[in-house]
Amino acid sequence: MTTTTSERQQARPLPRGDRKIIVTLLIATFVVILNETIMGVAIPHLITDLDITASTAQWLSTAFLLTMAVVIPTTGFLLQRLSRRTVFSVSMGLFCLGTAVAAVSPGFWLLLLGRIIQASGTAIMLPLLMTTILTLVPLERRGQVMGNVSIAISVAPAIGPTISGVILQYLPWRFMFVLVLPFAVGALVYGARGLRAGSEPGNQRLDLVSVLLSVPAFGALVYGLSRIGEGGAAAAAVPLALGVVCLLLFGWRQIRLQSSNSPLLDLRAFAYPMFRRSVALLCIAMMALFGTIILLPIYLQEIRRLGSLETGLLLLPGGVLMGLLAPSVGRLFDRYGPRGLTTAGALLMTATMWGFSTVDAGTPVWQLVAMHLTLSVALALLFTPGFTSGLNPLPPQLYSHGSAIMTTLQQVAGAAGTALLVAIMAARSLQLDARGDSALGALNGGISTAFLAAALISVPAVAVALSMRRAAAGTPSSHDIPSSHDIPSSHDTPATPDALSSPNPSSADSTPAAH
Repeated sequence: MTTTTSERQQARPLPRGDRKIIVTLLIATFVVILNETIMGVAIPHLITDLDITASTAQWLSTAFLLTMAVVIPTTGFLLQRLSRRTVFSVSMGLFCLGTAVAAVSPGFWLLLLGRIIQASGTAIMLPLLMTTILTLVPLERRGQVMGNVSIAISVAPAIGPTISGVILQYLPWRFMFVLVLPFAVGALVYGARGLRAGSEPGNQRLDLVSVLLSVPAFGALVYGLSRIGEGGAAAAAVPLALGVVCLLLFGWRQIRLQSSNSPLLDLRAFAYPMFRRSVALLCIAMMALFGTIILLPIYLQEIRRLGSLETGLLLLPGGVLMGLLAPSVGRLFDRYGPRGLTTAGALLMTATMWGFSTVDAGTPVWQLVAMHLTLSVALALLFTPGFTSGLNPLPPQLYSHGSAIMTTLQQVAGAAGTALLVAIMAARSLQLDARGDSALGALNGGISTAFLAAALISVPAVAVALSMRRAAAGTPSSHDIPSSHDIPSSHDTPATPDALSSPNPSSADSTPAAH
């Protein structure tokens, strides 16, 4: 039996230096993303210890999401303007500083500042990791490597509540930051010393108008969505309207700047059909993930009367399973492509959300764990194929921009999912309470309705999943040819250089749509 070129390429290991770079970035990404959801379980403790209201305490999570939404759009510029080592050092340096500030903060406002600084570093790390993988890893190996990336992207936020629940059971809330800080500092020192600079810094200009528009565009959208769950549609109307208007102006500005190859976010990534489909699929999955992270703990703690530790431990098996499955899903993607994996994932996600809509105070715990494990399997089948299929077709000069766009929209989708499902839960609970149901019955009915809405939102993911297919690396058109500073340097060239050339140039999904 003869061995194909693709099989030889898959069997050939990455150079040791490239593996070291990816592992370093993966560990750092896991550490920083973990902090995105670690505060949820700690809110009751902070309300008591800092003598603040629940709405004030919620800003520790809202401000984190707002900062992420504002900073991520600038990462496309940063990754092309600065070297890999510099971007890594800035990202981890900000995260370490924010963690230290939060650990020693005597009151709410300094803690809030620490969370904002943390989020600034977190926002840069994920696009840096994905852009580095696209630069270093041959096309035939990206599914397997992206499977490892999915551990950081999906497992870290999933197990954040578990880790914080365990810490808060035995230690004060500051130890959520004290225990993370040594790992963050270690990653910073190791990465700053061990990472090579990467491609030479470019000479791109930073368009200040785009930056000024991105702040209200993405920031106001996330803030408005977060206000839906707190004050209803009326409280969210003004920031949402401002966000939409500024987003349209931001998009128009980027299209104008494409002629000079200096957009803050290069929207030409959307010209690739598989990128568009993958973004849609991942946004729906993030709405399901973040909505579940909010709704399940409310159900477990309010309806089932479980403590923070028990809630965290009950959700832990799902996070662990997602991490264990991610590398295997990546290998299956490399071998069979995305369609079968994403279709199964979308169907399981929809079915599980419907299953959660049927739970009540008497649902057996084993059934809850089984459904959460099923959802974890579904998300594992969606995240790795989604990321890899969406970024594979892009030409090298769009790697950083595609990563930044994908990450930004996922943050907005996560905020949207959380806001929408919490708003539905609250509205239905009030309706049932007015009808005369008990307080617990009304809350249970609200949670069930929210999960039913999540199931309906998940249905379009099935149609998108069925349209997924393996896409070859895209070949930029003549007006998209990268300048010298956009092309990876020789030591960043993948182990198999021809892996980035399109083996099937006639594929409809491997070339951009007509402009």
